[in-house]
Formats: sequence, structure tokens, C-alpha cells
Amino acid sequence: MMKESKFRKYRWLVMGLLAVVTVFLGIQLKNTKLDSSVEKMFPKNDAETEYFHEFRAKFNSENDYLLLIIERKAGIFDSTFLNSVGAYSQKLSKLKNVNNVTSITNQKELLLYSGGIKKQIAYIDLKAFDPKRDSARIYNKKELVKTLVSNDGKSLCLFIKHDDYLSNEDAEVLITSIKNTSKNYKFDNLVLFGRSYAQNYVMELMSFQMALFLILSAILIIVCLFLAFRSIWGILIPQLVVFLGMFWLLGGMGLFNSPINILLTVMPSIMFVVSMSDVIHLVSRYLDALRTEDTNFDAIMLAIKEVGLATLLTSLTTAIGFMSLYFIPIEPLQKFGIIMGIGVLIAFILTFTILPILFYTFPGPKRVQGKKGPSKWDSRLKRLFILVLRNPKRILIAAIGVLLLSGLGITLVVSNNYMMDDLPEDDPLIQDVAYISDHYGGTRAFTMTVALTDTSKSIWNLELLQEIDTVQTYLETKYYVQVRSSLITALKVMNRGKHSGDANYYALPESQKRLNSFKKALKISNEGKTVRLFMDSTQTTLQINGFLDDAGNIEITQRNKELEKFLAKRDFKGVEYHLTGTSHLVDKNMRSLVQNMLMGLGISILVIALLLGLIFKSFRVVLISLVPNLLPLIVLTGLMGFLGINIKLSTAIIFSIAFGIVVDDTIHLLGKFRHELSKGKSLIYALQRSYITTGKAMILTTLILCAGFFLMVFSCFMGTFYLGFLLTVVLVVALIADLTVLPVLLLLFYNKKSTASK
Repeated sequence: MMKESKFRKYRWLVMGLLAVVTVFLGIQLKNTKLDSSVEKMFPKNDAETEYFHEFRAKFNSENDYLLLIIERKAGIFDSTFLNSVGAYSQKLSKLKNVNNVTSITNQKELLLYSGGIKKQIAYIDLKAFDPKRDSARIYNKKELVKTLVSNDGKSLCLFIKHDDYLSNEDAEVLITSIKNTSKNYKFDNLVLFGRSYAQNYVMELMSFQMALFLILSAILIIVCLFLAFRSIWGILIPQLVVFLGMFWLLGGMGLFNSPINILLTVMPSIMFVVSMSDVIHLVSRYLDALRTEDTNFDAIMLAIKEVGLATLLTSLTTAIGFMSLYFIPIEPLQKFGIIMGIGVLIAFILTFTILPILFYTFPGPKRVQGKKGPSKWDSRLKRLFILVLRNPKRILIAAIGVLLLSGLGITLVVSNNYMMDDLPEDDPLIQDVAYISDHYGGTRAFTMTVALTDTSKSIWNLELLQEIDTVQTYLETKYYVQVRSSLITALKVMNRGKHSGDANYYALPESQKRLNSFKKALKISNEGKTVRLFMDSTQTTLQINGFLDDAGNIEITQRNKELEKFLAKRDFKGVEYHLTGTSHLVDKNMRSLVQNMLMGLGISILVIALLLGLIFKSFRVVLISLVPNLLPLIVLTGLMGFLGINIKLSTAIIFSIAFGIVVDDTIHLLGKFRHELSKGKSLIYALQRSYITTGKAMILTTLILCAGFFLMVFSCFMGTFYLGFLLTVVLVVALIADLTVLPVLLLLFYNKKSTASK
């Protein structure tokens, strides 16, 4: 045990070192940034990811565009409206980072006549506009409907191709410029969508959410500390640890250039939660010790001795729970787990370095120091303990009943995700996505590559292209893809143009000779840029691009299976089809999510069990401790089933986090229980003393943890909302289990002989 003179000597040195570290990390805060990149959701060390990067090297990015829907409720075929759209399109095309703007106001149909005569006819003749003629021309062109004009004629779409891989800053500038330019025109409504727009939108929500949670956390800290300790001392002293831990973590992220992703926007609430857990246990025990010990220093040393090891264990188990997310091969999840795990350990270090010094420098309230004997908490917890002792069978029967009911709910759990399901249904972006899906086929990008496997063949072989056309037709009619760009579509348009725009000839050319003539025309079109939209430089790989509705992972997976069956039945040799793209990779990750989640949770449980076994040196204690901590996880899963909450990226992380946190109270109770037994106390007395001593801190920390996690229900993101709501439920169930089931199990199954020997 440290002597008071030595403690007094080194306290200022420790505080000085902590101040230096704090100043250094504070300087690094300027480097902390936000990141909403979708590409980081791709699986690591995966063949599909490698293929995607190879695909990206051959073609331009399939995701770097903006869809700008311009609505006119009275109908788009109005000369004034279309002239405004034409002028607007021209101005947009001149914006920085914009490559081109495609609109029905600037697109022309190529007509090919005998003798090599070519003629281009505008789809919309703005100089001699005829609503009946021009609307008939457009809706007679299959490639325009639900791509550049809506199916109901109430809106049109500008396809804005911008530079690949725009930074968040450049994307924000572009989006602002588009909106500012639109102010000069009187359109009924504008709907904007695209990867860069969605990321920019999410970034704004992330910034708002970070600020919101910081403010709410600060308010909650003050309220909780006041209710727990009812003194200015109890409010100010613990706050320093809580906010310093947050400060260090953010500064460390800036130091290592680690941006804040969408999951880490809840970091203020979680850091508040884990920091307060350590703080409450130490402060609560210190204040209780002031009632029994002769000096302030003795009270500090007793508090550290009795809760130090247990708090270290709880910090380790919570950190393990977070860090087990590393086994899910999704970078944002891995990063979230590692950073939050480090944050938990930082909170522990700061709690047991700063608080003892502050306790010594600023002793606890005099009203506490002057009181001797038990507090009101002691008598209340004693009555509760007696109630538990008198009803062991009822408690176990109730626990089994809850397990059976939860088991029924587990059968209803579904693993599914949507591309935009992290935002609520009433969010403006979700409503815009729904509008585009209804009128333009969807916003979910679709990409398929078609590669030659027989190098003796040519991609320009008519028989080969007819086979690809069959597959594309399947995609349009069975997979529900709204194809926007493909060689097949381009050749069909050219063939129709060869027959004076007759819609009956919207098909591949009838002969190889005519196909060869189209081939020459395409290769020289737009200086060769046109053919590069759907063919790589080696002319051995094609891509088919389009959109489809965001039907969810389950539905898309079923469509993929049906597509595989369809392709397997094709007996055409020499060509290989491959789905790729950002949406496809995110889906693939989600399909393996449950398996990876269970593996991470299993490793977390195993490591924590081994840790408990090493500390308590009893396999029986490990088994007893696991029961009340697995019970909340089973209840959590059952509740998700009953409420229809899908297992997806944002909800899968709850399980590992929950287990790491709920085991904390068990460890504190068992730690005190072991300490009392080591004094030679009887089993009943040791359990009662542990129950009363740790019960207050367990209840207070659970209430504060619940309050901290419940803050997340105010989040803009549904995943964060569910994280807060479900963790709150789990913590309440865990507390009830620790106060009822755990004491009963210890009384029934704890090895009294081994206890006596110790």
C-alpha cells in the first residue's frame, strides 16, 4: 500500500505529465475530419473486391454522377419550360469538375441513310417546338423513357457526369453551385441524387449529430452526477475525467490522421457511458469509505483497493467487446471497435490517475465525511437481497420463461439491409430516392461485366452480341434493371437510326456487314470516347450499366440466384458474366455479416471467460457468471425478432458491445464477493455484503449507462437509434439478472468447499 508521503510527493508530477499530453493532443484536434466513404464498406482481402478494382482500372467509375430531376407538374412538354431546362443544362456543363450534362434538350438521334448519308435530329426541337410531335418522338424511344424522361411525363432527368472520385470538399462545392444556379429558374421541384450528393448530405448530418451528442452528453453528465452525489463536488470532479477522455481520443484520431466515420459520430455518448461507469464505481466507493475510514487518504486507498481490480477487469471486458468487431471485415466497423476499445482503456487510466489526486486535493463533501454508519441505500438493498433469497425458484422459473419467449422471437429475426436504410422514411433524401425509384427505375447502381474467355473470338461478332442481348433482355425483364449504358443499347439505337427512326427496328443489326459499319461509326464517335463508355481498351470486356430499385439484400440475393440459374442454362461458350460495382460489394459484405458477427461475439465471450477464469481461478464461477450475461443477449435477439428489427451493419455491432458492457456489473459483484470470502466470511454473509456494497454503484452506473445510450434515439441515423434503444433494454435486463439470477446461482452452485480452502 502506498504511503501518504509518497503519494503527496508524486501527485504534481503525474498531473504535469497529464497536462503535457493533453496540450499535445489538443493541438492535434485540428487534423480530425469526417469520412462517409462507401468504398470502405467493401470486404477486405476478397476476390470480389480485387475484381472490382481491376474493373475500375479498365473503365471509368460507375458511381460518379448526379441525377438531377426537374419536375413540372403540368407536364414537361412546354416550350418555356424546356428552353429553361436547356439553358440550365448549358450552365451546369460549365461548372468546375463537370464533364458533361445529358438531357433530352441536348440529345440528338442519328439517322443513317443509304450511301453513307448521316443526319442528326434533336429529340426536342426547341426552335420549332411541337408538343404532340416531340412527345411522341421521345416516348417512342425506349432508351429515353425512365432514363431522361419520367414514365408519367411530369419530370425529366439531367444526367451530370462529374470527375471521378471527387473529394468531399469538391463535391460540396459542386452541389452548392448546382443549387445556386437553379435559383435563376422557376422549376416546380428539383430532386438531386448521386454518390457525391448522398455522401455530402450524410456528412452534414454527421456534423450535426456530433455537435448534438456533445451538447446532450454534457447536459446529461451534469444531471446524472447531481442526482447521484447531490453536491457541486460530485459534479465537477468526475466531469474532468469524462471530458478529458473524450479530448484525448479525438486528439489521438487527429494525430494518426484517422477520420470520424458514420459509426463514430456516437463516440461522445459512448465515451460518456464508459467513462462514467468507471468514475461512478470509484467515486461511490470513496464516498462510502469516508463514512468508515479515519482519514481522507485511507478512504482513497480503500476505494482503489476494493474497486481497482474489478474496474480494470470491466474495462478490459468492455474493450474486448468493442475490439471483437475487428473480426468483421468491414473497415468502418473495425475502426469503430478499435478506437472505442482504446477509448475505454483511456477512461480507466484517467480515472485511476486523476481522481485519486483530485480526491486528495479536494476531499469529498463534509456532509459525507461527518456521517458514520450505513446509508439509505444499504437498507433498501438489504431488503431486496432478502426478497431474492426467499424466492429462488420463482426467479429461476421467470428466467426460463423469459428465455423461452425470447427463443420464439429469435425465430422471427431476419438479416437484411437496404442501401439507404440508415435514414428514417420521412427523411428528405429517402423521399427523393423513392420518387426516383417510382419514375426512373431506381437509384441503386447496377453493373455487369461481359468478358471474352475465348480470345479467338471478337466482341464484335454478331452471334456473340445476340447472346449478350438475350442476357440483357433477361436483366431488363426479370432482374428489373433500367439499363442506361451498354453496347447492345447503342447498336439498337444505331440500327433504328439506319431505318429512319422506325421503332420496329430497335434491335441488333441483321447482318455482320451492317454491324461492322456500326463498329466503325462508334469507334470514331466523340473521338473514341463513346465506345469507351461500355468497352475496355482491349475490346475484350464490356460493361452493362443501369439502375434498379433498392429491394433489399434478401430480394437482390434471390435475383442473383435466379440470374445464376439462367446463365448456367445458356450453352453459349467463350463469354463470362460477372456482377460487380459498389452496391454488389456492400451486399456481399452484408451476406457474411451474421457469420462474422457470431465469430467476433464467440471470440469475445471466450476471451472474457478466460480472463474471468484466470482472475477467479474457478471454472464454476465462469459458468455462473456467463448465465446472467448471455440472458440479456438472448432477450435482445428475441426483441429484435418481435419488433421486426433486421440484423444489418448498424445493429450487428450491438451484440459484441452489449456483452462487453453487461458483464461489468457481474465482475464488480463477484470481485467484492471474492474479497469478502478471502476474509473468511460465510457464503451468505459474503454475498449479502457484496450485494449491498456494489449494488448502489451497479444501479447508478446502469441508470447512467441507459441515459447515455438513450441519447442515441435522437440520432438522425436509424442504426444509431436502434443501437441506443436496444442497448438500453439490454442494460436493464442485465441489471435485473445480476440482482436476481446471479445471487441465486451463487447460492445454489458455488463451491463452498473451495471457498473454505481459500
